[in-house]
Amino acid sequence: MALSSTARTGDARERLLARLLDVFDDGLPPPETSLREIAARTETSHALLRYHFGSLTGVLAAMLAAQRTRDNEELFRTAGQGTFEDLVLAIWRAYTRPDQLSRVRGFFHVVGRAAYSPDDFREFISSLDDLTGMLAALAEREGLAAGDALTRATVTVAAIRGLLLQEVLTPGVCSEDAVALILGMDGERRTG
Repeated sequence: MALSSTARTGDARERLLARLLDVFDDGLPPPETSLREIAARTETSHALLRYHFGSLTGVLAAMLAAQRTRDNEELFRTAGQGTFEDLVLAIWRAYTRPDQLSRVRGFFHVVGRAAYSPDDFREFISSLDDLTGMLAALAEREGLAAGDALTRATVTVAAIRGLLLQEVLTPGVCSEDAVALILGMDGERRTG
């Protein structure tokens, strides 16, 4: 059976993405790196990178989406055995490790570009709700109504991303105490 050109293109894109992830060892190329430099490092052509990903930001977005999917699978395993708070702390610890700095910076770079051209970043944007969904499911499991669970998860993810941005801009300012404060605000609201 012959594969359609769309299927072959998809397979080629996935193979190229896997190569990018292997070469950059779970990190990201800096945004000032050219497609030609990335192509040389991954032993491919910049034309193939442009064809499959459109631009350097497209490469970064695809890499981030794949990395975040992998991260979320690990975090999901954690969530299955813990509480809402356990998962929030696991998320914070996962993304504030020093070896994650390039990915966190890359995330905000891509988010900034996506804010100006959302149509060019649909896949990336659609992946942004994964953590919210996991957290909402945990909050429901812990007894919150579906709407309240989604609100709690949404606000928590927004706060974590805000703290991560602060950490990128002024390293060492945020701590797990800030995350604990976010978690505590919900308890104050429910009891107050």
